[in-house]
Amino acid sequence: MLTDINPKLPMRDKAITRDYYLSQLGFEELGSADYEGYLMVKKDKIQIHFFEFRDLDPKENYGQVYIRTNAIDTWYQALLDKKVSIHPNGHLQTKPWGQKEFSLLDPDNNLLTFGQNI
Repeated sequence: MLTDINPKLPMRDKAITRDYYLSQLGFEELGSADYEGYLMVKKDKIQIHFFEFRDLDPKENYGQVYIRTNAIDTWYQALLDKKVSIHPNGHLQTKPWGQKEFSLLDPDNNLLTFGQNI
C-alpha cells in the first residue's frame, strides 16, 4: 500500500540549497508556489524536500538519504564531469552487500548515497 517516500532534510540557506541541487545535480524545482523556508526538488522519480533550519551546525547534521539508481556508472561520471565534489570516503565502489555505491555531501552536510544492485 505504500507507494513513495519524500525525505525532508534541513537547509540553512534556501538559495544555496536550490542552486546546488538544480545547477550541480540537475534536479528541478517542484511546484509553482515559492514557500518561505521550504524547498521541493525532483529528478526523475525522486523528490527531496527541505525545511529551513538557519541555526543548523553542518558538523552536527546527520541527515542522510539513500537513493537507488539503475545507471550508477553514468550518473557518477556525469557528476564528475560537472566537477561535483564526491565524499572523500564515498567514491564509487562495489560493496560486500551487493550494491555499487557512491556518496555526496550537500552544502548543509546532508549525506546523499546513490546505489545500484549488481
